[in-house]
Amino acid sequence: MHHSSTFAELRRGIIEATPILIGVMPFGLILGTRAAQQGMSWLEVVLMMGLNFAGGSEFAAVSLWQSPLPVLLIIGTTFLINSRHILMGVAFIPFIRHLPLKKLLPVLFFMTDESWAMSLADAGKRQQAGLPAFSLPYYCGTAAALYLLWITCGFIGARFGYLLGNVENLGFGMAFPAVFLVLMRGMWRTWRAALPWLASLISAAGVYLLSPHNGWYVLAGTFVGLAWAFFDQGAQHD
Repeated sequence: MHHSSTFAELRRGIIEATPILIGVMPFGLILGTRAAQQGMSWLEVVLMMGLNFAGGSEFAAVSLWQSPLPVLLIIGTTFLINSRHILMGVAFIPFIRHLPLKKLLPVLFFMTDESWAMSLADAGKRQQAGLPAFSLPYYCGTAAALYLLWITCGFIGARFGYLLGNVENLGFGMAFPAVFLVLMRGMWRTWRAALPWLASLISAAGVYLLSPHNGWYVLAGTFVGLAWAFFDQGAQHD
């Protein structure tokens, strides 16, 4: 009975993630194609996408990939963009603190914006229904589906994306913003909560207009957004 329930939750996670998967698919293809165009091999693409499971920072790294390689800039950009996972992990604590370390670490490694947002929304529904808030099999279903599709699409893009030519001309670049906006809409609470996003946008746009070719606008937008959220959170507690 327990195994049947686990499989049902795993399957439910995969099914509910399907609309997200459709949006993520072209995003992964574009990343793989662009990485190959920047000179990365298909193996490097697969390793990057598998070990750094975070699309935003991967796109930033690929856009900065050139010769000579700006290693420190890529590391700094990746860290700042992925640092949002620290705040996401904090929001996850009430639901996963009971897990043993051998389960907790994989949960955190495979956590993405999509699986995190879906699991938090599902936890709220389960609490209202009087069920245990966090369903680990459901989370695993969403995370595993996203992970496998992500790497597969990256591989296909890196190996065969050249057949499509310039994929950006096909309009697939709207896939990620569309998925991101849907997730953000589901997490929308107040206008005040949107202010860090606005601050990040304005600062990134300003730096881009001043120096569009070196990638520092990514760092500027990420840092300003995180700093605004941090100080605003502190002001609310004072």
